[in-house]
Amino acid sequence: MLSGFMNFLRACFRPRSDRYVHSSSDAGSRQDGLLWYKDTGQHFNGEFSMAVVQANNLLEDQSQLESGCLSSHECGPYGTFVGVYDGHGGPETSRYINDHLFQHLKRFTSEQQTMSVDVIRKAYQATEEGFLSLVTRQWPMNPQIAAVGSCCLAGVICGGTLYVANLGDSRAVLGRAVKATGKVLAIQLSAEHNACIESVRQELQSLHPDDSQIVVLKHNVWRVKGLIQISKSIGDVYLKKAEFNREPLYPRFRLREPFKKPILSADPSITVHQLQPHDQFVIFASDGLWEHLSNQEAVDIVQNHSRSGIARRLVKTALQEAAKKREMRYSDLKKIDRGVRRHFHDDITVIVVFLNSNLVSKASSVKGPNLSVRGGGVTLPPRTLAPCAMPA
Repeated sequence: MLSGFMNFLRACFRPRSDRYVHSSSDAGSRQDGLLWYKDTGQHFNGEFSMAVVQANNLLEDQSQLESGCLSSHECGPYGTFVGVYDGHGGPETSRYINDHLFQHLKRFTSEQQTMSVDVIRKAYQATEEGFLSLVTRQWPMNPQIAAVGSCCLAGVICGGTLYVANLGDSRAVLGRAVKATGKVLAIQLSAEHNACIESVRQELQSLHPDDSQIVVLKHNVWRVKGLIQISKSIGDVYLKKAEFNREPLYPRFRLREPFKKPILSADPSITVHQLQPHDQFVIFASDGLWEHLSNQEAVDIVQNHSRSGIARRLVKTALQEAAKKREMRYSDLKKIDRGVRRHFHDDITVIVVFLNSNLVSKASSVKGPNLSVRGGGVTLPPRTLAPCAMPA
């Protein structure tokens, strides 16, 4: 019975092989089916490892690592930028962030001639405003773009300081060595904005005291207005601007009552961490990883294995856990194609950034080579769906 079901799943949404297109700005990356990875590389402050596995028909996770100059002028400051953008409703918002957030960050860094919380906040705001402009232009031809959004996790390492900014439920976790025990402790650096967290629900209720339906428990999952789990994002304009919450937007996205102020926010939570010699590495990952691994489990895996390929190892461990939860073999899960795969796990993006204390302590004015890497995947033209063939 299971064998027949697996054959059916493999038959569904199977694309022609000549439609697989992968592009990356870094030649050291590899593609293995739905898995893209770059096992090792060198950034301004140490080594790094990246991996992305696709589950959606169109990859909604986007990611990047930028190292070297963090401003529009080559005079610095210098450091490392990491971004993980977990899209929903489609890939448009996460792709937009991948193309614009770092460019905005460089522009504001140049204007202020330094890296700061204010620079990062302004870069997020400019990205949100830019995507709103895009939605406004495209609304007459493509109104559903108003219901596309993305979580947005970014990390900046500059002059011995680590800035972590977040919208949504992606996560950054620091691995810190404890001298007394020799173990590495997991420390979560990012604040999350998911309605499953009681403090997030309380914040929403305090912001919308007259709306008894601001958070709704639907199918045992807390959702904002019964529609979306996260309370902060880039995009999702249909829950920020009332003029986009109307026909011809699909009925399932339209609210019965008009709203007077934005329901979702694009104001990121930003933490500032002064890096210490015992800070070993940071794991940046979309919630697809954290659904299956705890913070400490992920840190232990990184600590106990070789650095090369560690992001790929984390992704594989998460997939093995996903298979186990569905009482199936990992080898069978790997055979399920994109689209159908989403029923078993989400897109997963992992970037592990190792911290070399000698490099981290360098002044941000010390020049380093520029590097740009983007997480890859199987990409198709918009609205390209292969038909679902019935099993023989």
